[in-house]
Amino acid sequence: MSATFLILLTAGSIALLLFLIMVLRIQAFISLLLVSISVAIFGGIPISDVTEAIQEGMGGTLGYIAIVVGIGTMLGEIVQVSGGAQKIAQTVLKSFGESKAQWALAVVGLIVAIPVFFEVALILFIPLIYDMTKKTGKSILYYGIPLVGGIAVAHAFIPPTPGPVAVASLIGADLGWVILIGIISGIPAAAVGGVYFGKFIAKRIHRDVPEYMEIDVPEAADGQERKTPSFGMVVSIIALPLVLILMNTAGDVLLPEGDSLREWLSLIGHPFTALLLATLLSFYLLGTRLGFTAAEIQKVATRSMEPVGIIILVTGAGGAFGQILIATGVGDALVGLLEDSNMPVILFAFLVATVVRVSQGSATVAMVTAAGLIAPIVSAGDYSAPLLGCITIAIACGGTVLSHVNDSGFWLVNQYMGLTEKETLQSWTVMETIIGVTGLIVVLLLSLFL
Repeated sequence: MSATFLILLTAGSIALLLFLIMVLRIQAFISLLLVSISVAIFGGIPISDVTEAIQEGMGGTLGYIAIVVGIGTMLGEIVQVSGGAQKIAQTVLKSFGESKAQWALAVVGLIVAIPVFFEVALILFIPLIYDMTKKTGKSILYYGIPLVGGIAVAHAFIPPTPGPVAVASLIGADLGWVILIGIISGIPAAAVGGVYFGKFIAKRIHRDVPEYMEIDVPEAADGQERKTPSFGMVVSIIALPLVLILMNTAGDVLLPEGDSLREWLSLIGHPFTALLLATLLSFYLLGTRLGFTAAEIQKVATRSMEPVGIIILVTGAGGAFGQILIATGVGDALVGLLEDSNMPVILFAFLVATVVRVSQGSATVAMVTAAGLIAPIVSAGDYSAPLLGCITIAIACGGTVLSHVNDSGFWLVNQYMGLTEKETLQSWTVMETIIGVTGLIVVLLLSLFL
């Protein structure tokens, strides 16, 4: 099929999806499946392979998302029910003041998401956003956008997150320069896209904590008021999976393959295991020790799973849609058109990553795919180490912009913040685009002096 047809097919599929969800109000999960099947048929995928491609896309996405969301939701629930999230909110507000709470959340997101995936960081700290929203009466976006803005920047810009590490490896960039340029470009991106845009959009879209995320705290059996955990205890429990995951990352860098310690670190430092250990510890320290019975803890854990089903299904369907777009060859066709243009390598790298990002959804996949396409161009040129670092972050910026309905992050924010699809586009999608464009501007300016 021609590149023009595939481009029109992509644009048409996204327009149809938005029409089904936002105008006809068809449930997002059903809409994603309908559009995926339609694109597969018109995109030339053999009829006998259509359902298999959808299954592969959904299964590949849920293999990670379902477990992380499931365990992470239990941890977030017990933190919230025990009063732990309220304790953190009170401490943050007291330390930074209400006027600076957004900056504190952006910094927290920026730091926390360096060693962990976006989904883990969001799930761990969404109870804090809920509590601060209820405490102040502001829109959930006032606190939520700065947090997810910081997380998104760290996820795409700063190693050891997988995206920038993989890109640096593929194009031969020095990781030290990537970290330095990622931080320099990431801080203003988080400030503009997270804090300042968060203030702007919160005035135009007011949303409270979603009703399906509201939690009824069980009363103590003896009628007495329950104890609340200390700030240090709650932070330690939340930090545990982050530390374990960071230890796993350090082990991969410092220890040789086959080393027994490295193998153990890879097990306990995997997000699945790290979150499971932290959740079990929270059941004891935030549950049993604070007066919850075993039955009450089980009830809290079970109830936490009730709103998770739709999140998992919609996220998986988004993965299926992305897989279908990849299978039709849309990404290759669009990149082929861009290669015929004549533009600076940094801008070209950004646009290639943007094309893949819009086509298939995942920021990490977009970055890795774009790096593979850019690598031959880089190897044929004579670029300095700092400039290679700039190219790496330019790819990260392109992999960040224009998150929409085929990105799991879109649906996680949509569900956890109780937004409509239109509101998610107005807030999350615009925030991601501001982050990517701001980062690109900084990288282009840096490239003039490096």
